[in-house]
Parts: sequence; C-alpha cells; structure tokens
Amino acid sequence: MSFESSIIDFLSQYFFSGYTVLNTIVYSIILIVGLYGLIKFFKKYEINPIDLIFPLIPFIVLGSGVRALVDNGIYPYNWFLITPGNYFIIAIIVILSIVLGLYIQKKKNFYYGYTVFIIGSILAIANLVNIQYLNLIAISQVIIVWGVFTSLFIIIGKFWQLFDMSSLYGKIKLAIISAHLFDASSTFIAVDYYGYFEQHVLPNSIYSLSGTASTMFPLKIIVICGGLYLIDKYIDDELIAGTLKLAIFILGLAPGLRNFLSLAMGTAI
Repeated sequence: MSFESSIIDFLSQYFFSGYTVLNTIVYSIILIVGLYGLIKFFKKYEINPIDLIFPLIPFIVLGSGVRALVDNGIYPYNWFLITPGNYFIIAIIVILSIVLGLYIQKKKNFYYGYTVFIIGSILAIANLVNIQYLNLIAISQVIIVWGVFTSLFIIIGKFWQLFDMSSLYGKIKLAIISAHLFDASSTFIAVDYYGYFEQHVLPNSIYSLSGTASTMFPLKIIVICGGLYLIDKYIDDELIAGTLKLAIFILGLAPGLRNFLSLAMGTAI
C-alpha cells in the first residue's frame, strides 16, 4: 500500500466516517484556532461579532441544508459537502461577503450586514429548492417542543437578568439558548420517536446510559447557561465575549438545522 493510499484510508476511517474521539479533539483545536483568527479579523475591520448573529443565519441554513441533502442522497457524499469541509468553504464565502459588505457600506452607506444576509439568503434558497420531500408531522413535532422550551426561557427572562428581553444583550442570549434548544428538540424527536441515532461522541454516550435523547435538554441548558454566565462575568473584552457568543450560537443552530432538515426529509441524523 502506498503512502498516499495509507493517508487516504486513515482520513476516511477517522475523519470522514462519522464522529470519533480523535476527530472531535482535532475539530475542537481547529475551532480554537479559528476563533483566534476571527477575533483578529473582527478587530482589524472594527466589527462587533454580535451584529453578525442574525445576518449569518442564511449561511447557517446553507451549510446545514447542504449536509442534509447529502444525508438524503440528493448530493454526493464527499469532503466538500460534509462536515467540516462544507463549513470551511462556507466560512470563506462568509468572510468574502463581509469584506464586500464593508466595501459597499463605505462607498454607498449600505449596512454591511444586509449585504451578508442577502448573499447568504440567495445561496440558501438556491440550495433548499433541491429538497424533494418534507415530513410535515416531524417538522411540527420539533417546532412544538422547541416552542415550549423557548417560551419557558422567555418567561424566565422576566426574573433572570441573563435572559432579560428588555435589553439587546438579553435578547441575544435568548437567541443563543433558543438555538441550542432547537438542536436538542430536533435530536430528541429524531432519536426517541423515529429511531435515528446521534453521531457526536459525548451526547451519544449520554444517550446510551440514559436510554433517551431527552437528556439533551438539561445538558444544553446547564452548559449554555453556565457558559453565557461565565462569559458575562469574567470576560471584559467585548470583542472576545462577542466572538464566543457568536460561536456558541452557530454551534447550536448549525447542527440543529442539519438534524431538523435531515429528519424533515426522512433520513438519519
């Protein structure tokens, strides 16, 4: 076996065949390096990361939609269309869109976030039109469960400042926890009611012990609420804090949408 074949076999076994402890660690290191690069990028262009949370939603839909279409057999299974390959490509497009948006903003006084949102929306819609089937019952189940849990946090926000809806930052943190509750809801419905399975190492281990994916809810709530609280309390640099919150939002919504769309199309997560 040649050296090149050995490398390909190694990558196929440990990086392109689901999540393992090894690739989870590697992806975590890549994420940390990426966050450092983002902080430098945001600082150079004087960007508030919080301002990008909503403009980036179409790009998150794009990335999740591409992977869901791969799961459904509409697109071929290759590195460029699955995690993390497709997210690297989308990240490059996002950065280029931001730079273009800033240029247009400087020349035409048109808010750069709108440019990012428009580009992402065009790409996301062009991708989603390839969906061939939707399970409306599964879609309704996920939305109902997600709506119930998000409503609880809206109520909690009236008593807990962390999710206080009267402030912008409270609304941002509500959006973050809501994104993760969406991920928990789609996983719970898919695993417990449709016989799907979870690919990520830690959640899958917890499900194996408990026998139900409903454990995703307390896990998400504890980790995300604790993380947001610690960021607010101990990180004074708004750029770093904002970048971390943006990353947490994406890490919740991206897999949540991928799971949701895969379930809606009738394929396994």
